[in-house]
Amino acid sequence: MTAIDLPPERVAARRRNRARKRREALLAYLLISPALVVFAVFVFYPFAKNIWLGLYRTPPFPGLPKRYAAYDQYARVLTSPEFRGSLRTTFLFVAMTVPTGLLLGLLMAVLAHQKLRGIAIYRTIFSSTVATSIAVASVIFFTLLNPQVGLLTYLLGREGEPSVLDDPRWALVAVAGVTIWQNLGLSFILMSAGLQGVPDDLLEAAEIDGAGAWGRFRHVVVPLLSPTIFFATIVGSILAFQAFGQIDLLTQGGPLRKTNVIVYAMYDAVFRQNNEGKAAVLSVALFAITLVLTLIQLRLLERRVTYER
Repeated sequence: MTAIDLPPERVAARRRNRARKRREALLAYLLISPALVVFAVFVFYPFAKNIWLGLYRTPPFPGLPKRYAAYDQYARVLTSPEFRGSLRTTFLFVAMTVPTGLLLGLLMAVLAHQKLRGIAIYRTIFSSTVATSIAVASVIFFTLLNPQVGLLTYLLGREGEPSVLDDPRWALVAVAGVTIWQNLGLSFILMSAGLQGVPDDLLEAAEIDGAGAWGRFRHVVVPLLSPTIFFATIVGSILAFQAFGQIDLLTQGGPLRKTNVIVYAMYDAVFRQNNEGKAAVLSVALFAITLVLTLIQLRLLERRVTYER
């Protein structure tokens, strides 16, 4: 039956329905327009400007016009030994911080989940680092690692030796340790929230069936906690790829560029080398790498996620 063959009241109802949908769509776009404007000004436009800047080579002396280089600058920067070194350092830094932070956060969450008197005090202590800025955390550990008066220097038996932050073998490990400590509060809060959602009756049923503490944790807690672990892995990876403050305050990319991650290489290109084009290429590369790795994590980790029904 065509629209012509329909009764007049059906045709009128269809027209009212289409008009209602248009009004709802218009209202929806009107409501999200402020967010779209903010994203356009502070996200989309800067990203497009970065891509455009990457096509131009910055002159070595201020005042000279930029020279159009097309995609040659992208190829030159992304195939340089400096970029490969920064990329390797970045991945090593992520590998050090993300898994260790998640495991420690999960361990502390399990310990703080016990029903003991005064456990709330420990929960507060464990989550306290979430209120510590990366600048404060860096200053604290810079003092602790001071070669003359640092407590950690004494505990490590390095009195009279150069600071760990000046040692090419251990500088990245030290910066990773600061990052893990500073992000530990967030990891603990996420894992604690996930543990609150594990039903006690499932744990009791598993205990009645003869499962020990490790068996209950492995076969009951971890599967139900997998959405939280999945979320924390994605967020932790993104934060690790964007690490800058602790490196700038503790090592400035050294020694011997052993802590020169991609974000700090961008900073160095702009403020020390006065090369905006190179920094733009590095920022676009960082965006692409973060996007690809996030999509890979979404595909791989989501298959292992168990959602409670």
